Amino acid sequence: MAYRNGVYAAFDGQGKTNPSESDIRYFNLLKLWTKDEDFKYIDSHQKTNAVRDSSKEETLKRALRERLSNSKVMILILSNDTNYDRGFLNYEIEKALDHYKLPLVITYPDIEGNINKQWPDLEKRWPKALKERLKDNSRDDLSCLHIKFSKEQISRALKYMTVHDIKYKGPRLY
Repeated sequence: MAYRNGVYAAFDGQGKTNPSESDIRYFNLLKLWTKDEDFKYIDSHQKTNAVRDSSKEETLKRALRERLSNSKVMILILSNDTNYDRGFLNYEIEKALDHYKLPLVITYPDIEGNINKQWPDLEKRWPKALKERLKDNSRDDLSCLHIKFSKEQISRALKYMTVHDIKYKGPRLY
């Protein structure tokens, strides 16, 4: 079994090649934050060989599974542009929750005010795999923390949400 110390970040690339036009900009911001002393984590994407977007689907999925198996938590970045059912994001969520039992730190960029009062708008960002699992009332094995996309909140969440020590259980904690 792999040593699970990585942080797996997932987002929707929105089918764009320009990083400034997709949610990869938030992933790149996470990587930039790791240069600060007060925000450190091991990037699961750096623990395996790189794959190209032109790789075969099974090659990509194998690399994603290897990264997930080395992870202790998944950061899920959901913007207003996140697609309901495109690309590999649903596959990543399905594997993270159903197979690897990863807790999710679900982050929402561009949110102002109290996140609890914006729940209906946040639900509109959920990809299909997440919505199916969070709406399934029989799933008592989920651990999902919903927060604003900010360095401080993500840093704090990473201290409390790992497969090794889940402090918060439930699909809708914020």
